[in-house]
Amino acid sequence: MTRLSVPARENVPEASKPILDAVEKQLGVVPNMFRLFASSPAALTALTGFDAANARLLNLKTRNAIALAVGQVNGCGYCLSAHTYVGINLAKISPQEAVLNRQGSSGDAKIAAAAHFAARVAQTRGQVDDADLADLREAGYSDAQVVEIISVVAQNVLTNFVNNVAQTDIDFPVVSADDLEAAA
Repeated sequence: MTRLSVPARENVPEASKPILDAVEKQLGVVPNMFRLFASSPAALTALTGFDAANARLLNLKTRNAIALAVGQVNGCGYCLSAHTYVGINLAKISPQEAVLNRQGSSGDAKIAAAAHFAARVAQTRGQVDDADLADLREAGYSDAQVVEIISVVAQNVLTNFVNNVAQTDIDFPVVSADDLEAAA
């Protein structure tokens, strides 16, 4: 059971309602995480703004791989469940690719480099070493794209932390951070 209140759609502040309408239009549903954020219109605005900005950066498969890698590092079952679902159903990755992404890897070398770097950023709180950056550059990422990867990491750290604190009820097929070995 969630530790923070997840308001019913009709009980969110008025300022959050048009944002939730836009989320529903985009996703077809309003996941619990968005209703949780909706209790604070400012936080919901920040999250959806961050998401819209990051959606213009890297492709969906790369952003989702980063989300899975960071979600695994932070042990966020909600985000792992959501991004496994999004990856398989929207980004059209295989379940095996989702497992690789959680491990900070991919069947695609360029995505693997981004996922690995993202995991390192999350693990080290940004204190990556020169070799981490060199590997990313060798995979073909520019300095601007390094910043973009870090931006996607930061967005996912935000949602991981909020969902971990709240223990948000998972409204996707459940994936646990603890089951990575079984999934591999």
